[in-house]
Amino acid sequence: MTDNDIFCGVGVEIRLKSPDDFLKIRETLTRIGVPSRQEKTLYQSCHILHKRRRYVILHFKELFKLDNKISTLTLEDIGRRNRIVTMLEEWGLLEIIDIERCKEPKAPINHIKILSFEDKRYWKLEAKYSIGMKRK
Repeated sequence: MTDNDIFCGVGVEIRLKSPDDFLKIRETLTRIGVPSRQEKTLYQSCHILHKRRRYVILHFKELFKLDNKISTLTLEDIGRRNRIVTMLEEWGLLEIIDIERCKEPKAPINHIKILSFEDKRYWKLEAKYSIGMKRK
């Protein structure tokens, strides 16, 4: 594997603004996703992954692809990922390295629910992929 394909062509490569930003981004991503309003559950859309001091933001379905599992990744999923990465950059949490990769498609903001830190206690936050853990 060469250094260029470390992430196997998935996700959007980013640069952290400071070392503390990894944990900030990881926590922020737990509060961004697709809601089920009846159950007050928020399904996390994206994750941050690091490997060899490089970082990438991926849709959870891209993580399935990395694990050689069946993935139903759609253009809508990619658009949601691209919108989220762009927002994180606008909020000053990261710098996008791979700008071309996240230009299009881009989901409308109303296709994503963003919970404030204060509001997260009223919602069940659920990740459909757990990095570093085997699902039972």
